[in-house]
Amino acid sequence: MAFWKKTYDLGDVREYEYTFMGNYGAKGEKRAPRVKASPEQMARQNHMNKVKKVRRLILLNFRPWDLWLTMKYPRGTRKTSKEVLADIQDWTKKLARRYRQAAEELRWIRRIEIGRYGGIHVHILINRPRTIKDIDLVCKELWGRAGINFQSLRAEGGYEQLAAYLCKRGSGDNETEGQLSFLPEEDRKRCLSYSTSRNLIHPEDVCTKKKYSHWTMRKAILEGPRPRPGFYIDKGSIRMGVNQFTGKSYLCYSEVRIHGRWGQTAEDADVENVDKCPRISKTLTAGKRKEGVTECRR
Repeated sequence: MAFWKKTYDLGDVREYEYTFMGNYGAKGEKRAPRVKASPEQMARQNHMNKVKKVRRLILLNFRPWDLWLTMKYPRGTRKTSKEVLADIQDWTKKLARRYRQAAEELRWIRRIEIGRYGGIHVHILINRPRTIKDIDLVCKELWGRAGINFQSLRAEGGYEQLAAYLCKRGSGDNETEGQLSFLPEEDRKRCLSYSTSRNLIHPEDVCTKKKYSHWTMRKAILEGPRPRPGFYIDKGSIRMGVNQFTGKSYLCYSEVRIHGRWGQTAEDADVENVDKCPRISKTLTAGKRKEGVTECRR
């Protein structure tokens, strides 16, 4: 029996998903009893898929030095989500114009949220431009309403936590549910959804699908996944088992690129070492310097 292998090339991270191609599980497995998912289970699964998609969007389009902003209003301000949306759209349009003037392209993911004491604010993730100095001052100048809190993407606690925050549900969260209960239905929907710029690369654009044999899959399960050169396996990402609703076997894991200094790949570090090696000519081209890596290591 065969398996489908889906590969998501997310830049510094590659995610792999193996799923059985048949209807009832891998060879030798008994058919799982048919189970109808409850509405709660379906909602939980849909939420998990939503978080996974947002995490992949962040991995594809943003870097650790990009910015996580909280856009605030003066204390006591009360606005509808529609008014807040108009404000943030106006700010985004002005900021995008500044980016274009500096030959950059603005990318963002945002969510409108109600605070603990009823204050409405906006969370937005933007890419940090390399050609605009003091981008924090530019953002504050264009907002002009109240303060903005800035954090780097790295400092926010990782892509998984940030994706979960952007997809946070009202149900099951007493604090969030209590604040949203006073809002009209239209405002509730806006405060429970996220929005993105149109220029983001989507996971479906970088997904490849390949057919694998049963024995290849069996070897991967018995021996464990092996990383490609220059990558390591994220042990916490390995998941395998049988889907309780479909009865299909699955294996999922991620591999992460090994970096030297911040943003430097292992290959870049090797080439840099060649440049420092006294036995390698400094007149070599970039391609020849890569060939000199082995010589430098001797």
